[in-house]
Amino acid sequence: MTVLEKQVTTGSDSIQYVTVVIGGQLFGLPISQVHDVFVPESVTRVPLSAPEVAGVLNLRGRIVTAIDMRRRLHLPPLKEGQMMAVGIEYKHESYGLMIDSVGEVLTLPVASTEANPSNLDKRWAEISGGVHRLEGRLMVILDVDRLLGAMFTEQPLVAA
Repeated sequence: MTVLEKQVTTGSDSIQYVTVVIGGQLFGLPISQVHDVFVPESVTRVPLSAPEVAGVLNLRGRIVTAIDMRRRLHLPPLKEGQMMAVGIEYKHESYGLMIDSVGEVLTLPVASTEANPSNLDKRWAEISGGVHRLEGRLMVILDVDRLLGAMFTEQPLVAA
C-alpha cells in the first residue's frame, strides 16, 4: 500500500511533503517517510555495489546506505556545491538519498494528486507515485518502494 493510499484509507484530506531538488526537478517525499535531513560527510565506497550506491556512512551511530540520486536518474554529477541527503527507512534498513538541495515542507490536498503525465521523463516515471501541479512547476512524488525496490530485487550474479 502506497503512502497516498494510506492517507485515503485513514481519511486524511492532505499530505505533507519534504521537497527536494535533483537535477533541477522538484520532487516531494511524504514527510512520514523522512527521518533526517543532513549533509553527508565521509562516504565509504562499497566494492561491487550497484552503481547508484555511493557507499555507506555513519549517521549518529547507524550505518546508512547512501544512494546517489543523480546517478540513479542517469544525470551528470553535481559540479560544485555540497550535496544534501534525506534519511529514510525501507524494509527496516536506513538509507540516505543524496540530492542537490532540500526545499520546504508543503501541505497539499490528496485530491490534487494526479497520475504521471504520459510525457513525464521515463527516468522520473520509474520512481514516481504521481505528481502535483504547483504554480508554474510540477512536483514529482518520490515513491520509495519503486525507487529502492527496483534496485534491490535484481538477481545477483552467480559464479560458475
